[in-house]
Amino acid sequence: MPVDALVTILGGLRDVALALTAGGLIALAVMLPASHPATARAAAVARWSSVVWAASALAYVFAAYARIRNDDVAPERFVEEVWSFVTTIDLGQAYLQMALAAIVVSVLAAVVRSPQASAWTLVPIVWALGWQAQTGHAAGAADHHLAVSAMFLHLAASAVWLGVIAVLFLMRRPLGDGAKAAVGRGSRIALWAAVAIIVSGVANAWVRLGSPTDLVTTTYGRLLVLKVLLMSVAVALAAWHRRVSLPRLTERHVRERFWRVMAVDVGALVAVVGVAVVLSGSAPPVPIEALEDPTPAYSLTGYELPPAPSALNWLLLWRLEILTAFAVGTAAVVYLRWAARLRRRGDRWPWYRTFAFISGVAVLAWITQGAPTIYGMVTFSGHMVEHMLLVMVAPIPLALGAPVTLALRALPARTDHSRGPREWLRGVVDSRLLRVLSHPVVAAVNFAGSLVVFYYTPLFEFALSNHVGHLWMIVHFTLAGYLFANALVGIDPVPKRPSYPMRIVLLFATMAFHAFFGVALMSSTVLLAPRWFGLMGRDWGPDAITDQQYGGQIAWGIGELPVVLLAIGVILGWRMADTREARRKDRQADRDDDAELRAYNAMLAETARRDRDT
Repeated sequence: MPVDALVTILGGLRDVALALTAGGLIALAVMLPASHPATARAAAVARWSSVVWAASALAYVFAAYARIRNDDVAPERFVEEVWSFVTTIDLGQAYLQMALAAIVVSVLAAVVRSPQASAWTLVPIVWALGWQAQTGHAAGAADHHLAVSAMFLHLAASAVWLGVIAVLFLMRRPLGDGAKAAVGRGSRIALWAAVAIIVSGVANAWVRLGSPTDLVTTTYGRLLVLKVLLMSVAVALAAWHRRVSLPRLTERHVRERFWRVMAVDVGALVAVVGVAVVLSGSAPPVPIEALEDPTPAYSLTGYELPPAPSALNWLLLWRLEILTAFAVGTAAVVYLRWAARLRRRGDRWPWYRTFAFISGVAVLAWITQGAPTIYGMVTFSGHMVEHMLLVMVAPIPLALGAPVTLALRALPARTDHSRGPREWLRGVVDSRLLRVLSHPVVAAVNFAGSLVVFYYTPLFEFALSNHVGHLWMIVHFTLAGYLFANALVGIDPVPKRPSYPMRIVLLFATMAFHAFFGVALMSSTVLLAPRWFGLMGRDWGPDAITDQQYGGQIAWGIGELPVVLLAIGVILGWRMADTREARRKDRQADRDDDAELRAYNAMLAETARRDRDT
């Protein structure tokens, strides 16, 4: 068999097996109760698919190297060369990480039975998909960050979509009368996956296609059109399932016809994966060419140096980062759907909380897609603007929006002992880890102490030079700010909210720490991340150390307004709490004829009598 054909077959087998493994684990985690007969089938699908995934991933490493080598190699040297390939070459290291993740999952899947263990077993799959996203055309595309992020989202969504639909089909017999609930849950997961596939597919095409005519004039474009057509068939079948057959799925004749149509659905999805594998081996219309003389900024960041900062540029500069864009967009849509669900049910949800949350999401969108992240890559002062907005500005309206409280009210509780979104959210909120992290004192220490840990350790340069590190920085500081703001002015669940005087103390203690941090940067003459900011080659703005000192001023200055707003919020909350307590005591006095006051007066009278007697 030709090596190219072998690589294509192994790649397709690997991707299908990964999807089936993910589908089986997702079914165990969120679709089935632990006692359902179909859980054994889902566990078996995950277990055997993970074995096939591990074997095909290992075989793919050798086949891919043979294709790259493209000539005869002595058998005794082949394994040695493959080992050198997977330990010294970036592409080989990615293939090795994917194979190791598959092996880890195959070991864990052999013993997984509970929803919690199934969810944790999905983590190495995400790891493998992250490495796979860095192979192929994504690694060398012009907009590297967008290409890799879009590819990761595309691969993950495709695995979920194919895996969930295929596992539902494979569980059709043991599901029995429980098919309606399982298919309903699976179809909602598949719908979100399909949306992610479409969004990431558009981003991928944007990066790799030079013009719309490339869709018909190039092999890559024609394969892309074929993939879109097959996806359209699968989406149409899924829509038919949901609207026509799903409401009557408990009827036997409908159930049999439903599974026959779903077999076509699974076939279309497998064909999509096959086309995707061929597509990954086809040259895109936009050639991948290395720059002959890249600028220092391009060598470091992958992008040309942005124009000098100005008020207009801070508003108009935008650069798409698909993962964060999809995350914030999804958060806004889901929040609005939850609020609408409460209104339809006749429950009240304050409009100002919706407004606050959407405002926070809009600020996050600007931070992650706009000038803060663009200038944050090339100047310390820009990075400090990005950081302070993430940790001190965006979290305040997010906390005031109370998303966790809204979710717990809007999400339906399951009665069949399976774990749905509400049960998972409740489990996370009640977990020991989150109880520790959301404790007001711990939240304050994390909020303030993260500054030192981040900026004065290698984590800072890692977040600058590695896109995954940058994404992790966004998640960490947004959550740290949210937990702190929620402890002070929010209503989402926390283990124990401090008294209002203690909230004021925590607030001004963290403000003092931020001021100290800012002053330390303003007076420092030691450049942080010197191999990054010191080698950027900017032809505008101050030198790197002066810019860092400006960043210290920003750290001090930007924190003032949010602290004042938080202080006002705490004081208003304190006043409202006192007012509510006064009204409660007035109502109680009306009910018991002011028994508390009479008891207090009696105590004073008794004390006075004792004083007279002595």
